[in-house]
Amino acid sequence: MPRNLTIAIALLAFAAAVPALAAEDNDKTWIDPDVAAKENEDFRVQGEYLGEKVGAQVIALGDGKFRVVTYEGGLPGKGMTGKTATVEGDAAKVKELTEDKGMKHIKRVPPSLGAKPPAGAIHLFDGTKESLEKHWKPGAKITDEGLLEQGATSIDLFQNCTIHVEFRTPFKPFARGQGRGNSGLYVQGRYETQVLDSFGLEGKMNETGGIYSVKDPDLNMCLPPLTWQTYDVEFTAAKFEDGKKVANARLTVFLNGVVVQDNVEADHSTTASPLKEGPEPGPIYLQNHGNPVRFRNVWVLPKD
Repeated sequence: MPRNLTIAIALLAFAAAVPALAAEDNDKTWIDPDVAAKENEDFRVQGEYLGEKVGAQVIALGDGKFRVVTYEGGLPGKGMTGKTATVEGDAAKVKELTEDKGMKHIKRVPPSLGAKPPAGAIHLFDGTKESLEKHWKPGAKITDEGLLEQGATSIDLFQNCTIHVEFRTPFKPFARGQGRGNSGLYVQGRYETQVLDSFGLEGKMNETGGIYSVKDPDLNMCLPPLTWQTYDVEFTAAKFEDGKKVANARLTVFLNGVVVQDNVEADHSTTASPLKEGPEPGPIYLQNHGNPVRFRNVWVLPKD
């Protein structure tokens, strides 16, 4: 083969390989905040900023690009009175819209983070293999760090109850929509409160805080990816008489300490839920939607 032709073929092969490498890099997912902070400058820039009567949420979009959502009064659940603007730009634009306006980069901690189970509660997962084996069906997995992986179904079954779950979505800056940290907390294996990296989005029923296919959250209280967040749910099971439903299930949902669903009726089970509606008690199911979402400190208090 002529030397020039060999070189041309090699160059074409290299050029063809470049997009594949770029695409592979764009799909990268971080599941550890310390590693993300070390490896990715965008992760260090993204997050919440707060000033005097103004706040901003900065969402990393990959390749040094960001979406900045600014709010009047403060941040959602922390003084916000209204949304003011959404702007996209680079890190310099982020600085112009936040730090140059007197805002400081902050990290919020949900008030119920680390909450201990009250008397009578069942501690479904406390970070130990013993709790995994005792309370979760085969297939549930624990990480080396003592975190529960997505795709776990409890052995214990529940009717009326209070539920506490702590969760952490991954950092996937190039992903969008339902591909960005997707999972879900299924109460009774029937009614899904969505888990998703919906930081800075509109707040829809298929985003964190939403009761999937039932109702949008009253407020988008989702925190940045790789931040520990909390769900606290007051659940009243549907009632059945003679095999017929006479009252819908009801959920009051606290996301990161703020009520986002206030005694909302769920008149049907979530699409693709493991269990259809019925009078029987059901499990806690932490959905596997292909994203590495992590859970910890999961407990349930049964109620009359």
